[in-house]
Amino acid sequence: MLATVVASLEDDKAEEVVSIDLRGRSEIADHMVICSGRSSRQVAAISEKLAQRLKDEFDIVARMEGKETGDWVLIDSGDVVVHVFRPEVREFYQLEKMWLPGGHMELREPE
Repeated sequence: MLATVVASLEDDKAEEVVSIDLRGRSEIADHMVICSGRSSRQVAAISEKLAQRLKDEFDIVARMEGKETGDWVLIDSGDVVVHVFRPEVREFYQLEKMWLPGGHMELREPE
């Protein structure tokens, strides 16, 4: 599922896609994926398309929060949690620093 999520984000031109392995560190999900869209409209579109792909390919109805404003959309598919941000909002919250080992940014390739 992680590879499908990352491919969907890349197909929809999401920027700075980061995958964080949460296995053994959190029970909320196995993976967290964080990315950016250039505008509120793109953030909402990326999120909608990802939710539709998850439904089409895995028959998963992902829970989604924040699509109305388009600043930060959370897509929860169970095993993979995705955060789609506008760049300014992503910089403000800095989720990568909270979850990556050592508290620093590093890009990881999907499995």
